[in-house]
Amino acid sequence: MKPKRTAASKLSVEQPRSDAPRIGARLKHARLVNHMRLKDVADAAGCSESMLSKIENERAIPSLTTLHRLCKALDLSVSTLLSSEAAEPWTIMRPEQRKVIGHKKAAGSEGVMAEILVPSAEGRLLEGFLVVIEPGGHTNGTLQHKGEEVGFVVEGQLELTINNEKHLLRAGDSFYFPSDLPHAYRNPGKSQMRAVWINTPPTF
Repeated sequence: MKPKRTAASKLSVEQPRSDAPRIGARLKHARLVNHMRLKDVADAAGCSESMLSKIENERAIPSLTTLHRLCKALDLSVSTLLSSEAAEPWTIMRPEQRKVIGHKKAAGSEGVMAEILVPSAEGRLLEGFLVVIEPGGHTNGTLQHKGEEVGFVVEGQLELTINNEKHLLRAGDSFYFPSDLPHAYRNPGKSQMRAVWINTPPTF
């Protein structure tokens, strides 16, 4: 079943931040390599062709969920999309150095964004994010992919649905689940939710 298009996916969005990862060209390259039309990818990801065109041309940034669905339609992972050819064996990152994917005003926005804690690189077995969800923010449907996930809620509330079972987590709670189980999450609270979220292997 194809993801439903939401009204939010048709909204105009802010320009990408100057330090945001430049993913549009990589998405376009992957689409062309796979011999897919804009319509093919847009339909599979549940967004409009015009919005996908804006994303490919760096005139809009996709929400975290939309980015995941675009990557799934193109048979690649977010980590592969963001990976660099070479990387140091270890990484130290200051807050101002971390790249951000998604945006509360992003294309198809669900109020979910993530700071990249573990820069993607060939051979790495982990990917890590500081996930930030605005009040009422959500994944706009379920996600499902290979791997395992573990996380720790730093602040706020997280409603985590795993295999149709809902769990309400608060600051200090942790979680784990196999990523091939259908899962979704949202912030049911009135304040921002922040959680450290780790995936392995990098298949989100």
